[in-house]
Amino acid sequence: MIDRIRALLTVIEEGSVNRAAVRLRITQPALSRQMKLLESEVGGKLLDRETSGVKPTSLGHALVKAMSPIITAYETALADVRRQARGTRSELRVGFLISAAQSILSPTLERLRKTHPDLKLKLHDMSPREQIDALKSGELDLALIGQEGAVAAQDFYSIKLCSLGVCAAISAADPLASKAQIAIQDLRRHDFIGVDEDQMPGRNRWITALCRTAGFKPRFLAIPDGITHVLSMVASESAATLLPDYFKTTTHPGITFVPISDPKAHWDFMVLWQRGKTPASITTLVNALKETALQLM
Repeated sequence: MIDRIRALLTVIEEGSVNRAAVRLRITQPALSRQMKLLESEVGGKLLDRETSGVKPTSLGHALVKAMSPIITAYETALADVRRQARGTRSELRVGFLISAAQSILSPTLERLRKTHPDLKLKLHDMSPREQIDALKSGELDLALIGQEGAVAAQDFYSIKLCSLGVCAAISAADPLASKAQIAIQDLRRHDFIGVDEDQMPGRNRWITALCRTAGFKPRFLAIPDGITHVLSMVASESAATLLPDYFKTTTHPGITFVPISDPKAHWDFMVLWQRGKTPASITTLVNALKETALQLM
């Protein structure tokens, strides 16, 4: 029906079935049959034939008013899908964690503004779980995600951009807060604050694995949602948690971020995107992210 409605719009614009047929590159009888079929589908007369040409009936006007926005949206969406199929889509929807933006995303955006000014990114600050779900539903083109991305890597194309160091978040009043660096074993008597795995899948298992490598099993005092709540509880409970070391450049009341010295302690930075033919725009972004990540290693 969409093709017939578009043909009707052309007939009304031209005011003539003959001129519309020429514009549509079909024969006049074929176009007339399309109009009759459309009238049959709608259930009423859409065009009045006059000596000077054709004009829409009241029903024709109503159909045009109702369907024009839909046709426009359809054609816009179709053009976008075709650009994506050719790898020329000009806007990418990118999920990221705001805490990770300064170390990876911001320098990448600055580079792309100079090298690929036509590439536009629509950024979405999302938790790891939200990014994974949005990728699965097609609402994101690419996710810039941390260690948590490993749980979904089999469902998407994935690249590990880099492995970063680890830091401990502890109370500013903690005796360890004055150290230049500490070993994970130094935290064995501390209670740990985890994080809601619905939002950050795999984060608590990562903390547990690091502590087990250091010879102990962490005691999780609480599992709040979101890093801000985690840090607030670390400060109020004189507890600890482990984080990627880009947190060293951030501040939080009552918290000190101390680098971890264990050589095997690392946090992977990953990028995930949809399986299938990879558009050129995603390849460009992934390559730029890799270049930025190399500078962090």
